[in-house]
Amino acid sequence: MADQYAQFGDDIRPTGISAIRWDEPPEGPVLVLLDQTRLPAEEVELVCTDAPALVEAIRSLAVRGAPLLGIAGAYGVALAAARGFDVEEAAGALEGARPTAVNLAVGVRRARAAHRAEFGRTGDQKQAAEAALVAARALHREDAEASSRMAVHGLALLDELLPGGGHRVLTHCNTGSLVSGGEGTAFAVALAAHRAGRLRRLWVDETRPLLQGARLTAYEAARSGMAYTLLTDNAAGSLFAAGEVDAVLVGADRIAADGSVANKVGTYPLAVLARYHHVPFIVVAPVTTVDPDTPDGASIEVEQRAGHEVTEITSPQVPVVGAEAGGGIAVAPLGTQAYNPAFDVTPPELVTAIVTEEGAVSPVTADALAELCDRSRQVTI
Repeated sequence: MADQYAQFGDDIRPTGISAIRWDEPPEGPVLVLLDQTRLPAEEVELVCTDAPALVEAIRSLAVRGAPLLGIAGAYGVALAAARGFDVEEAAGALEGARPTAVNLAVGVRRARAAHRAEFGRTGDQKQAAEAALVAARALHREDAEASSRMAVHGLALLDELLPGGGHRVLTHCNTGSLVSGGEGTAFAVALAAHRAGRLRRLWVDETRPLLQGARLTAYEAARSGMAYTLLTDNAAGSLFAAGEVDAVLVGADRIAADGSVANKVGTYPLAVLARYHHVPFIVVAPVTTVDPDTPDGASIEVEQRAGHEVTEITSPQVPVVGAEAGGGIAVAPLGTQAYNPAFDVTPPELVTAIVTEEGAVSPVTADALAELCDRSRQVTI
């Protein structure tokens, strides 16, 4: 397949997408989000003035993606504190907004711990709110740095597994700057390969039912001048059979202690296909996504979403007058029940490697992951 859409050399461009920012207008602090439900048709900012607004943005997927949810959760606690709301109540609501994404809870707890510690020390609400904001900003900065390091480690692994370049990479869902304080996780690796002139093709699963691949990953790939092709999820098998996939790169919303990976639904079938066709299946995620308190894949709570996401098609930014539920166009008979898990779980034996900012784990075992997490904690301390 020709790569006429690839751009290299002086044409290389950063994605330039800011998915989240803290702002302090005269009327009080706010959290500003790029509304991802409106992409790619239009870039619209969503302004949250309190934690309930942010909770709704998280549940509606206006803001999404494991690392970014952690950042948003931390900022949400800071926002509640700065606005004088009940921080504990806000933290509880934020933490429960999406149960599978462990980074959300990590971010919330980090900012809440900073708030508690400062308030316990000084008894000053304003100083405690500032401490929560400092913690959120630190997490934001650390995630950007982690993104850069994951890209380096991931590209090195790709080059080791597939010497000679010309990588044809399949990805699922969206893992770029829209989910990160930096340039993402799995997408950041593909972007690094593109910038190094070693990416031949990025295969983009459209990612049913909400089309995060079609709407968001293709959007980011186009902005970056990458050679990419969109495919329906159920076309992946024929792509593997044709020998057109050299590696699979995906992100993760939670990694259990044994190396089981929860990611956007549709990931597990790709891992099975990759194993059958002897193609590396690589997970890219920050260390904060590894949850040592979740022993195995069976212990991961998988979020079940509303059936209308399957039974209706919703066009970005175009409301349908009189429509109920998701506000979309029905594609199934009225009353049809739908099975709509947001995630599935891939067992560790199907994962070639897990790439983090601290390096890659391969083969994926509980001991190797524990050692990686210990090393990360020592670096942080």
